[in-house]
Amino acid sequence: MTRRISLTQYLIEQQRQHGHIPQELRLLIEVVARACKRIAISVNKGALGEVLGTAGSENVQGEVQKKLDIIANEVLIEANEWGGHLAAMASEEMEGIYVVPNRFPQGEYLLMFDPLDGSSNIDVNVSIGTIFSVLKKPEGSAGVSEADFLQPGTQQAAAGYCVYGPQTTLVLTVGDGVVMFTLDREQGSFVLTEDEVKIPEDTKEFAINMSNMRHWDAPMKRYIDECLEGSTGVRGKDFNMRWIASMVADVHRILTRGGVFMYPWDKREPNKAGKLRLMYEANPMAFLVEQAGGAATNARQRIMEMQPTQLHERVAVVLGSKNEVERVTAYHLG
Repeated sequence: MTRRISLTQYLIEQQRQHGHIPQELRLLIEVVARACKRIAISVNKGALGEVLGTAGSENVQGEVQKKLDIIANEVLIEANEWGGHLAAMASEEMEGIYVVPNRFPQGEYLLMFDPLDGSSNIDVNVSIGTIFSVLKKPEGSAGVSEADFLQPGTQQAAAGYCVYGPQTTLVLTVGDGVVMFTLDREQGSFVLTEDEVKIPEDTKEFAINMSNMRHWDAPMKRYIDECLEGSTGVRGKDFNMRWIASMVADVHRILTRGGVFMYPWDKREPNKAGKLRLMYEANPMAFLVEQAGGAATNARQRIMEMQPTQLHERVAVVLGSKNEVERVTAYHLG
């Protein structure tokens, strides 16, 4: 790319010239991006900012919280509650929804986020990130309730993530393709560095936690076994495995060069549909991947068509290069 424009300019063009987003949504995305810049500063300081280690508390899922989990959650709430664009927020780190206080004007959008995905990587200086999803508050709804958030992923108005790695990169969709912005630290702004992001339909890379293989069901084992057989097996080609244990980082690699990411159901918790959260992780990532020409399923159905039944619902995830996702899904359906 030779034309470099800021996130603000890009969003204004999407609003004025293309009519893809209303002004309120544009302003909301800008506020989320500013919050991500603040989180990036804390992440980059690391031990110097005394933000490493655990906070001595657990979130609603019973997971030990890192100090940065809490900091990132607070930054996103404080940045977004007063702008007048939101009615309420929901976070992976909070049990219930956060309704915008009465002292601030209430908007028509709902914001969901995983404030810091990949928390296990914080202390070892591996890429982590923030995932967000925006929904429109249902019309005719008096006040705002948890039920207002329980919309299928197809209803998302926008979704994205910010990955805090060697570069801080914001990846965004408003339903018209996927674009990437890189944080210019000298200017303090996100600059468009890639548009029309496309995921190759075929790939030779897969991302999965192989240590759990003994717990998977037969179709998933079959798919991985075929990949491991390489060029002498039924697939007739050699595969590479990548696993960062940070969904943001793994999905960012797939958006950049292709691949398939899998976090399947396993028999250790047979009554849970999966490990990842439908509302905070699976839906926004599925929206991005589909907008880039990929596919995203729970190994049996399209993730974005699933009807959520609870705020912290979990789901199995298979997403990335279209042909590989379709193969994994066909094995499970077969």
